[in-house]
Amino acid sequence: MRVPSAHKLIRVSVLTATLALILSSGAYAAGQHGGGHGHGPNIGKPGEASQVTRTIEMVMTDNRFTPEKITIKKGETIRFKVRNNGQIVHEFNIGTAAMHAAHQKEMAMMVEHGVLEIDKINRQKMNMDMGGGHVMKHDDPNSVLLEPGKSAEVIWTFSSDAKLEFACNVPGHYDAGMVGKIDIE
Repeated sequence: MRVPSAHKLIRVSVLTATLALILSSGAYAAGQHGGGHGHGPNIGKPGEASQVTRTIEMVMTDNRFTPEKITIKKGETIRFKVRNNGQIVHEFNIGTAAMHAAHQKEMAMMVEHGVLEIDKINRQKMNMDMGGGHVMKHDDPNSVLLEPGKSAEVIWTFSSDAKLEFACNVPGHYDAGMVGKIDIE
């Protein structure tokens, strides 16, 4: 009989714990998708590629962002090249703490309805009615949701003085520390 390596056992334990947290938080799901994606306070606006002043590479691993903090100039347009180097689904989302809290409930609903699994996104289910005619396409310009090994870009113009952060709102990830600060000069 072949005995699994310690690394493999740790990885399975982390994935199992994350899945348990995701499934347990689904019971608290409520609300409608949209509140955590740019609705509410002015957090800036989608940027134009021709206006990009610099590119920041964001790497997501299992419950961590690199870099953990960024500094932006008010009015600056940033291209975020986001890559998920983790083993589970992660999100890069620009917003306020209150927006992230609201969006976490929506993401829990996505888990509850089978849209999000631990390591994959069921994009077909994103079109289903989650209640009250609301669908959860997760296609807002300040956010990307990525499976392991996938990458995408977000181009954002920071035109606000709001206290912003970038976060992963997959259930349990924000609470586990997958959040970073955005300083606006």
